[in-house]
Amino acid sequence: MKKFNLILVLLFLCIGKLQAQDTLLLDFDEAVEYALKANLDFQILNNNQEVLEHERKAALFARFPSANINSNFARQNGQQFQQVEGEIVVTNVTNEIISGGLSVNVPVFNSGRRILESQAAKMALEAGENGLKRARQQVVFDVAQRYLQVLLDQELVRISRENLDNQKQQLLQIEGFVDAGIRTISDLYNQQSEVARLESVLVDARITLENDLWSLTEYLQLETGIVPRLQPVTVEGLDGFTFADDSLSTLVNLAMENRIDRSQQELLVTAAKKSIQASKAMYYPRLNAFFNYNTFFTSLDSRSPSEQLLRIYPQNTIGINLAIPIFNNWQTKLAVVRARVNYQNETLREEALDRRIFQDVKLAHQNYQAALEKFHNAEVQVNAADEAYTAVSERFRLGLSNFVDLATANQQLVAAQSDQAQAVFSLYFQETLMRFALGIIE
Repeated sequence: MKKFNLILVLLFLCIGKLQAQDTLLLDFDEAVEYALKANLDFQILNNNQEVLEHERKAALFARFPSANINSNFARQNGQQFQQVEGEIVVTNVTNEIISGGLSVNVPVFNSGRRILESQAAKMALEAGENGLKRARQQVVFDVAQRYLQVLLDQELVRISRENLDNQKQQLLQIEGFVDAGIRTISDLYNQQSEVARLESVLVDARITLENDLWSLTEYLQLETGIVPRLQPVTVEGLDGFTFADDSLSTLVNLAMENRIDRSQQELLVTAAKKSIQASKAMYYPRLNAFFNYNTFFTSLDSRSPSEQLLRIYPQNTIGINLAIPIFNNWQTKLAVVRARVNYQNETLREEALDRRIFQDVKLAHQNYQAALEKFHNAEVQVNAADEAYTAVSERFRLGLSNFVDLATANQQLVAAQSDQAQAVFSLYFQETLMRFALGIIE
């Protein structure tokens, strides 16, 4: 008894500490938003999108001309060659030189390499966006799992508390029966033992609730001392049974069409294939057009800087450059092999993903059907247990039944109520799991 009282004291201390903490009222959507801000993998993928966007732009603008302006400032000390009255003489002077120019390079033909690279970068960006969407779905699913578990724990605590209150009332009745000589003292002791047992059950239920609530708080990365108070979700209307009549093949086809990670992998495979083609384009000649404008100023010329730079020394050069690859130290071959291996790896990942999608849907379908059956069975179980408890209670009141029968009927009723609560939330969660496996979770 002392040990039991110690447990109650510790529980009340924990509850008092919890009540001293700040509570944060959360609905499911708000919990998801907190989780998205705190989830490391989601934030990393979100940051990587910026890199993929700039890679797409870089690949796109690589198809257009490139232009550069250059300028140089120099001072030469020592012997200099200069022309004096038609003769070349060498003098020891200081020559200050300013030069500048503009160069423009225009790709004319490169076997489609830049176009292929641009297409591959665009597909990689789209694949990253799909990966981000799937990561968001994963966060929603993780929050739903923890959120529903806390709601289930709260329901089990309510059932335990209600059962404890009922048994305390039953204890008062038995005390009256004992005083009246209708019941023996052993029935009173048995009921006291049952009440003590139910108080321990309530303690266990509360501890489970606190543990699962902490797990949700940790996942949401709430500030220290903040405890969420969850808004209930609507679990009524389960008689609709969204996926009850769908076959496994129908669900698998639906998943193949809607799974965003499958679309992501298809884009990565196509992008890898285009990267192979872009690498092979380096085997072929490349043709570029170019234009150069150069001018300079020298202090050895007595004319003004503007006259030298703008009228005397400017030069314009325009032409084409043909590059025929003959030997480049195996670099092109290496690039092709890397691209081909990457394509093979992405293809293997696509095949593995298809198998995983099938397994995900198959497992979700089996669990959903099992949860559906448990839901129907739990409803029958509660109705039967309630009728049995009512009948046994009446017989016990009339002295026609013993305490063992009453305690057994009560335990069966409480177990049936707990099973029904778990069945309701389990079916709701299995429907959420099915939507996640199908890629249609919102």
